[in-house]
Amino acid sequence: MELIKKYFEKKITERQLEQFAALDELYRDWNSKINVISRKDIDMLYEHHVLHSLSIANVINFRAGTRILDFGTGGGFPGIPLAIVFPDCHFTMIDGTGKKIRVAQEVANAIGLKNVEIAHRRGEDEKGLYQFIVSRAVMPLPDLMKIVRKNIGGKQQNSLPNGVIVLKGGDTENETRQFKKIIETWNIKTFFEEEWFNEKHVIYLPV
Repeated sequence: MELIKKYFEKKITERQLEQFAALDELYRDWNSKINVISRKDIDMLYEHHVLHSLSIANVINFRAGTRILDFGTGGGFPGIPLAIVFPDCHFTMIDGTGKKIRVAQEVANAIGLKNVEIAHRRGEDEKGLYQFIVSRAVMPLPDLMKIVRKNIGGKQQNSLPNGVIVLKGGDTENETRQFKKIIETWNIKTFFEEEWFNEKHVIYLPV
């Protein structure tokens, strides 16, 4: 939780800080019943999951009314941290694994998130239109694009044109090669100084 204060305390409200603080106990409790975060990783919840998700907020400040799809949200990442920071945006969070979606729904309910819709749904079956798709290392970017291109549309109202924003680790050259003329990449290490972020990236692909 101290990491959230370190980087975001001046940008968020007391209520949002309370919501972030509640995540630790909630995820520990649910993780003891349904394994959505590796047992050895739960102690690093804020660094490896919450702060990692919030690196997207350093790339774009979603404007009120923006519709965002979290593709393959698992237990709620990056969707739940982003929905806390951007309460005036609408987040649809989907995953093909029902037990993970249950955790995401229960956590969202517990902290009082009103701007999320959480559904047990495969990306291929998603029909909605969104200005942005966000995702965290669900699948290679070319495969993801084949599925979600149909879901990107609507009013252009943000600093970046509508598109896809993904969180990736390690060497991304192979999966980004076909998009290299249009993608933008940020090393998360430029946002957060913790060593774990050294090989982590935010990748944006306009559509």
